[in-house]
Amino acid sequence: MDFLTILRERLDEFGSLVTGATDLATPVPSCGDWSFYDLVDHVGQGNLWVVTAVRELRGDHHGPPAPKDAAALRAWYEDTAEALVTALSADPDQEAWTFTRSMPRTVGFWRRRRAHETVMHLWDATAALGSATPIDPAFATDGIAEVFELFAPRMIQRGLATEPAVALRIHTTDTGGDWTYGPGTPVAELAGTAADVLLTLWARKQADDPALTWSGDRAAGAAVLSGPLVP
Repeated sequence: MDFLTILRERLDEFGSLVTGATDLATPVPSCGDWSFYDLVDHVGQGNLWVVTAVRELRGDHHGPPAPKDAAALRAWYEDTAEALVTALSADPDQEAWTFTRSMPRTVGFWRRRRAHETVMHLWDATAALGSATPIDPAFATDGIAEVFELFAPRMIQRGLATEPAVALRIHTTDTGGDWTYGPGTPVAELAGTAADVLLTLWARKQADDPALTWSGDRAAGAAVLSGPLVP
């Protein structure tokens, strides 16, 4: 999967929303109490954080808040996006600082991670503005894998979630993906399109969303999902 191309395209799409924004105070319900300004600031700061991780091999970037003037915010965001794409255009095997040692500490790690981060926040932004951008099924399938490869174990390691008491099977109806999370034989199965499952794992959809299908012990399976699985 060409994560760098996906990242570049989605950064541009997000930027077009910043350019067209008429009210930076628009609420973004999928991100708690954030406004559209807060979301833009978060994405741009994350871009600069990764630039520092790649170029300076450190993870302690803390930049000043994004400008609150609409025109200045657009220019600032575009600068962060360009800097990120430039930094991640390096050899994917090049060393980079990352927040985990469970996966390769390389530029390639950040290509994948920032592509998924940007796609999720593009969804947040477009959902807040009235029409959520669809997530490609193959990309969403990789995003589900990332949750179980990276984030779910890390949440437990950081003391932000507990080990699941039982196992949940997850199946994507459009891509045929299967994952089992938790110990032993699954007590329940959650099925849905890859995009709907990914959005559920990232708490953008609720476990009782009608787009999802459950079998087995639904209550126990929902408890596994409540983890939380991601930050």
